[in-house]
Amino acid sequence: MQHIVCLDLEGVLVPEIWIAFSEATNIPELRRTTRDEPDYDKLMRFRINILKERNLNLNDIQQVISGMHPLDGALDFVQSLRERCQLIILSDTFEEFAKPLMAKLGYPTLFCNSLVVDTDNMITSYTLRQKDGKKHAVTALKSINMKIFSAGDSFNDLSMILESHAGCLFRAPELIKHQYHHIPAVENYKDLLDHIDTFLNG
Repeated sequence: MQHIVCLDLEGVLVPEIWIAFSEATNIPELRRTTRDEPDYDKLMRFRINILKERNLNLNDIQQVISGMHPLDGALDFVQSLRERCQLIILSDTFEEFAKPLMAKLGYPTLFCNSLVVDTDNMITSYTLRQKDGKKHAVTALKSINMKIFSAGDSFNDLSMILESHAGCLFRAPELIKHQYHHIPAVENYKDLLDHIDTFLNG
């Protein structure tokens, strides 16, 4: 049976984009992420309203993203992982955000969502690839007889991890680790790779 590792993107391989944008614009409300808010639609409506109030558009966010880089050790981890098995990144980020970051990670496969923008490049809405898309991606891969390991750090990663054959939390907040104490939790790439190696060799 072929093995595939599915990883979240932000907080696992790259910094949180909205937190970086929050710091660049000095808007602390935008620090809120899926690590804090389990309702993704509520979170995105909140973000879009703030962007509208502050007259900030997609170009403003992309400018911040252009200066971002993978987390320390992430590129080496991705390269080591891809020598072992196939990697798919399952993220609730958007194509319009992720492209420059994918280049810096060596262009791994990415499944994510899309933004809706108007003629002034203002973000007006977003289009989900599929509701609970991370879980459904894992289910689909299992249906073609793939064996799946998943890891992430947020509420929106939990269904993906629980649907997989094996998985763990990576640098997750204490609240999530406490509520889902039955899911293994690691804090660094070495320990994550050790869990994956155990899965691959099991």
